[in-house]
Amino acid sequence: MKDLDKTNFEEEVLKAQGYVFVDFYGDGCVPCQALMPKVHEFADTYGGKMKFTSLNTTKARRLAIGQKVLGLPVMAVYKGGEKIDEVVKDEATPES
Repeated sequence: MKDLDKTNFEEEVLKAQGYVFVDFYGDGCVPCQALMPKVHEFADTYGGKMKFTSLNTTKARRLAIGQKVLGLPVMAVYKGGEKIDEVVKDEATPES
Protein backbone atom coordinates (compact mmCIF):
# COMPACT_ATOMS: atom_id res chain seq x y z
CA MET A 1 0.00 0.00 0.00
CA LYS A 2 1.24 3.43 -0.90
CA ASP A 3 1.25 6.07 1.83
CA LEU A 4 -0.42 9.31 0.82
CA ASP A 5 0.01 12.89 2.00
CA LYS A 6 -0.76 16.37 0.72
CA THR A 7 2.18 16.25 -1.69
CA ASN A 8 1.10 13.14 -3.61
CA PHE A 9 -2.67 12.72 -3.11
CA GLU A 10 -3.62 14.52 -6.31
CA GLU A 11 -1.17 12.56 -8.47
CA GLU A 12 -1.71 9.15 -6.84
CA VAL A 13 -5.51 9.34 -6.48
CA LEU A 14 -7.18 12.16 -8.39
CA LYS A 15 -5.07 11.86 -11.55
CA ALA A 16 -4.62 8.09 -11.45
CA GLN A 17 -5.79 5.74 -14.15
CA GLY A 18 -8.20 3.03 -13.03
CA TYR A 19 -9.54 2.39 -9.56
CA VAL A 20 -7.82 3.63 -6.40
CA PHE A 21 -8.71 2.38 -2.90
CA VAL A 22 -7.95 4.88 -0.12
CA ASP A 23 -7.89 3.83 3.53
CA PHE A 24 -8.41 7.01 5.58
CA TYR A 25 -7.18 6.31 9.11
CA GLY A 26 -5.94 8.13 12.19
CA ASP A 27 -3.21 7.45 14.72
CA GLY A 28 -5.62 7.24 17.67
CA CYS A 29 -8.46 5.48 15.83
CA VAL A 30 -8.91 2.06 17.48
CA PRO A 31 -11.40 0.77 14.84
CA CYS A 32 -8.94 1.86 12.11
CA GLN A 33 -6.16 -0.14 13.74
CA ALA A 34 -8.48 -3.16 14.11
CA LEU A 35 -9.37 -3.03 10.40
CA MET A 36 -5.82 -2.49 9.13
CA PRO A 37 -4.85 -6.20 8.88
CA LYS A 38 -7.99 -6.89 6.80
CA VAL A 39 -7.28 -3.90 4.56
CA HIS A 40 -3.73 -5.16 3.95
CA GLU A 41 -5.06 -8.67 3.25
CA PHE A 42 -7.55 -7.19 0.78
CA ALA A 43 -4.71 -5.22 -0.88
CA ASP A 44 -2.60 -8.37 -1.19
CA THR A 45 -5.50 -10.24 -2.79
CA TYR A 46 -6.78 -7.54 -5.16
CA GLY A 47 -3.69 -5.38 -5.71
CA GLY A 48 -3.53 -6.38 -9.36
CA LYS A 49 -7.00 -4.99 -10.02
CA MET A 50 -6.70 -1.58 -8.33
CA LYS A 51 -4.19 0.65 -6.58
CA PHE A 52 -4.26 0.52 -2.77
CA THR A 53 -3.28 3.56 -0.74
CA SER A 54 -3.65 4.92 2.78
CA LEU A 55 -3.88 8.43 4.21
CA ASN A 56 -3.10 9.23 7.83
CA THR A 57 -5.72 11.88 8.60
CA THR A 58 -3.89 12.88 11.79
CA LYS A 59 -1.10 14.24 9.59
CA ALA A 60 -3.31 15.44 6.71
CA ARG A 61 -6.47 16.73 8.39
CA ARG A 62 -7.30 19.46 5.87
CA LEU A 63 -6.87 17.05 2.97
CA ALA A 64 -9.22 14.55 4.63
CA ILE A 65 -11.83 17.23 5.32
CA GLY A 66 -11.52 18.36 1.69
CA GLN A 67 -12.46 14.80 0.70
CA LYS A 68 -15.47 14.97 3.05
CA VAL A 69 -13.94 12.53 5.53
CA LEU A 70 -15.42 13.75 8.80
CA GLY A 71 -15.19 10.57 10.88
CA LEU A 72 -13.12 7.41 10.93
CA PRO A 73 -12.66 4.81 9.68
CA VAL A 74 -13.46 5.58 6.05
CA MET A 75 -12.45 3.50 3.06
CA ALA A 76 -13.16 4.96 -0.37
CA VAL A 77 -12.77 3.99 -4.00
CA TYR A 78 -11.91 6.63 -6.60
CA LYS A 79 -12.02 6.47 -10.37
CA GLY A 80 -11.25 9.30 -12.75
CA GLY A 81 -10.60 11.66 -9.84
CA GLU A 82 -14.04 11.12 -8.31
CA LYS A 83 -15.01 9.24 -5.18
CA ILE A 84 -17.38 6.57 -6.49
CA ASP A 85 -17.98 4.55 -3.31
CA GLU A 86 -17.12 4.54 0.36
CA VAL A 87 -17.59 2.59 3.55
CA VAL A 88 -17.93 4.80 6.61
CA LYS A 89 -17.50 4.30 10.35
CA ASP A 90 -19.92 1.77 11.81
CA GLU A 91 -20.41 0.05 8.46
CA ALA A 92 -16.69 -0.75 8.45
CA THR A 93 -16.22 -1.78 12.07
CA PRO A 94 -16.18 -5.55 12.59
CA GLU A 95 -18.58 -6.82 15.20
CA SER A 96 -17.17 -8.45 18.32
